[in-house]
Amino acid sequence: MSDIIELPSYKEQSDSVRARFADIYQRPIKLEVKDVSKSFNTAKGQIDVLSPISFNVHRREFISVIGPSGCGKSTLIRMLAGLETVSGGQFLLDGKEASGPGADRGMVFQGYTLFPWLTVKKNVMFGLEVNGHSGTAVEQEAMQWIELVGLGHAAESYPSQLSGGMKQRVAIARALANQPQILFMDEPFGALDPHTRSQMQSHLLQIWHNVDVTIMFVTHDLDEAIYLSDRILVLKANPGEIQEFIEVPVPRPRTPEQMLSTEFLATKQRLEELIHPKEHTSTQDLPIVRMTSVNDNVE
Repeated sequence: MSDIIELPSYKEQSDSVRARFADIYQRPIKLEVKDVSKSFNTAKGQIDVLSPISFNVHRREFISVIGPSGCGKSTLIRMLAGLETVSGGQFLLDGKEASGPGADRGMVFQGYTLFPWLTVKKNVMFGLEVNGHSGTAVEQEAMQWIELVGLGHAAESYPSQLSGGMKQRVAIARALANQPQILFMDEPFGALDPHTRSQMQSHLLQIWHNVDVTIMFVTHDLDEAIYLSDRILVLKANPGEIQEFIEVPVPRPRTPEQMLSTEFLATKQRLEELIHPKEHTSTQDLPIVRMTSVNDNVE
């Protein structure tokens, strides 16, 4: 009797999943990317980091971006967030061309980027004040977002008094306080331990469920991408270009137990095929110089 589980195609969808995607594709297009590319001029000539790519993101979608190192994941969302210039093409937000940073787009980084001399409340208030808000309404607004991420009890604490997961929740609250149309997240949970990372994934899904925001999320973690996303944008490297845009067949609402489902495992298998092709994963001998003269061999 074989112990091998035969997985379905990652393209197979249940009725509920098909209905969800039908609903998503009828929503307004929030972000339209048109032939966006990125190149750098160096002493050795032009380096193309990202080939012209085009895709659409619908309102309240959760999109993850994955791919091997050097495929331009972070570069892509930094350009869309207005933190880097676009070499070619354009992108539209709600049908209007966008360039440079703006309150209509939020950004959360892997580093918490909190001001250590400000309390949680003051950190969240900072973005509101920078965008011209003032008075007691700012404090009330900040507290609403702090409560949303479950940190009302820590509003007067300083970053040094918080755990890594709590700091990242503050960063999310600060980004959402300006009520952006789209939230870009660049490996926000990459520095967290596995247990805290799992908790933060659940927190993020709860926050997203309660806020009218579209999310683009960069990650190296295949499980994380599948667990969180509606669709996964898979890039390949040198230069970066789209390999596939995968519709995740795992039903919502998501639970950690679904990571063992056949839909989840089939999607992960496909991502592995795209990111780690078999011809590139064979063991190779490294040109290592022996640095010890001990006689006991380690094999």
